[in-house]
Amino acid sequence: MKQYDVIVVGAGHAGCEAALAAARLGSSVCLLTMNMDTIAQMSCNPAIGGPAAKSHLVREVDALGGQMGRVIDRTYLNIRLLNTSRGPAVWALRAQADKVKYKSEMTMALQSQPNLDVRQALVTGLLTKDQHILGVMTKGGSEIYGRTVILATGTFLRGVLVVGDVRYPGGRMGEPAAVELGEDLERHGLPLARFQTATPPRIHADSVDYSKLTEQPGSDTPLRFSFDSPAQMRTQLPCWYTRTDDRTIAVIQENLHRSPIQTGTVSGKGPRFCPSIDRKVIKFPDKLDHQIFLEPEGVFTKELYCLGLTTAMPEDVQEKILRSIPGLESAKIMRTGYAVEYDFILPSQLQPSLESKIIDGLFTAGQINGTSGYEEAAAQGIMAGINAARKGSGQEPVTISRADGYIGVLIDDLVTKGTDEPYRMMTSKAEYRLLLRQDNADLRLRPIGRSVGLIGDDQYARFEQKRQQIEELLDAMDTVKVSPTQDVRDLLMALGSGDLKKAVSLGDILQRPEISFADLHNFADLPLVDDDVAQQVEIEVKFRGYVERQKRQVAEFKRLEAVPIPKDLDFSQVHGLRTEAKERLAAIRPTSLGQASRIAGVTPADVNVLSIVLKGADSHHVS
Repeated sequence: MKQYDVIVVGAGHAGCEAALAAARLGSSVCLLTMNMDTIAQMSCNPAIGGPAAKSHLVREVDALGGQMGRVIDRTYLNIRLLNTSRGPAVWALRAQADKVKYKSEMTMALQSQPNLDVRQALVTGLLTKDQHILGVMTKGGSEIYGRTVILATGTFLRGVLVVGDVRYPGGRMGEPAAVELGEDLERHGLPLARFQTATPPRIHADSVDYSKLTEQPGSDTPLRFSFDSPAQMRTQLPCWYTRTDDRTIAVIQENLHRSPIQTGTVSGKGPRFCPSIDRKVIKFPDKLDHQIFLEPEGVFTKELYCLGLTTAMPEDVQEKILRSIPGLESAKIMRTGYAVEYDFILPSQLQPSLESKIIDGLFTAGQINGTSGYEEAAAQGIMAGINAARKGSGQEPVTISRADGYIGVLIDDLVTKGTDEPYRMMTSKAEYRLLLRQDNADLRLRPIGRSVGLIGDDQYARFEQKRQQIEELLDAMDTVKVSPTQDVRDLLMALGSGDLKKAVSLGDILQRPEISFADLHNFADLPLVDDDVAQQVEIEVKFRGYVERQKRQVAEFKRLEAVPIPKDLDFSQVHGLRTEAKERLAAIRPTSLGQASRIAGVTPADVNVLSIVLKGADSHHVS
């Protein structure tokens, strides 16, 4: 039997990125999926990006050399830039995908990738020896051997589907659960817990009264997720939205006694930022107008996704809810909404590389680590793929600092703090979010993608040219002077800006709120550059004070991150640490003083004690 360098279990968004990354780094990879026809399936909303920091994650995956951004750029139905009335730190791309085209494009990328075998099989357990991974076992009786294994099992570990008071095994509607694998992980000593998530009903597009809805057209300017995709306009389909009213709330309140939340039919903790419609009514009984977005699922389907209407209430109640909403009075359900309960691994048992602390060579990525969302899964997937490949070739793992990327924030939060609810990446979770914008993900992370081997020569040459143009223009902002001639003063007035009394730099002009980078061509002879270069310069100049302040904060953060903690340091023997701190530090085993400072239960005083110890001549003999 052939031995692979990397075995990936599960072909969702985490598994796809993991398999592609490892194969592109030269590892021999086997990707195992229950069903070849559901690779990169969008089980919930067929959309990529959106509010919070989801678009930031997609662009970071792309900057490293991942696939998600490229695929959504080729398969979107509708794309928009959100939050533009706010600062650039929270601008967010969101694209509605054609779910059939999306998974077809991703499947083709996998099946065309050298070094990568894609196989259909149900994995039932791990092969190990002395807590070292050897491979996996399948339902068909095969043993597949690998130097490393990545589990990206999504919601399938002992999954249970729930509609009303009906419960039955399943990883998602129409697919079996991975029952034996969940039981096997427990036998191997991996700590598991239970979460749940849910999805709304899908309705027939021809049963909707669009005269009562508000249209959401796509962008009228070219937008893209991947830094390597061409900036081009495409024909787009509109999305729509409506709102619930007092009739809807009345229907839900009359039937709350049948909600799985109330009956206890579903008990796992669900995602706080994507609550079901019945949970919204329970929490906010006086709110009548909840927004409902109707989004197409593809060009060759009549299905509409009802975003904002997640529920696992009985089918007859779902139908009543729909028919109480303006525009949906005659709506026909094509797929019933449902909930799924599933096992996940407590992420605090992972190293920052996403390798298990319990089984050497075992990595995990995606919802198995307690996260929610395609983008969070893809981010973990590419990092697990990189690090599994590097482990197999004897190289040190790669990690991304939380000062350098949302991927770093995501993974550091999981392994350092754990999670008691399905984790969703939010911009508010990043201390340095003004530096971690979606627009500059390539400037932050493309050099890392290049250094590990996922960014090719042509890609990097284009990146270097862009970076050089930005540096030259930023230099011009400081060195090119604008004198208060009458022509200049007249031009400023025409642009709605204040008068100019003395000579200033071009950057001083750009810092005025009403002046854009495009306006600067009227004041100086500047080269014509792509929009993304101009955007970088404009943001850097307009927010210079805030950016510089965050850079100083990052310098202090990195000072703590640079203080390593020996792997064999016995925290129980460090005098001055409180008992709780000793227990938490021993459980998490932080790799740096910075990570130790972020552990719940570790106080600044404990960090000071550790700092003194680590500066000592020999921290191995502290007593």
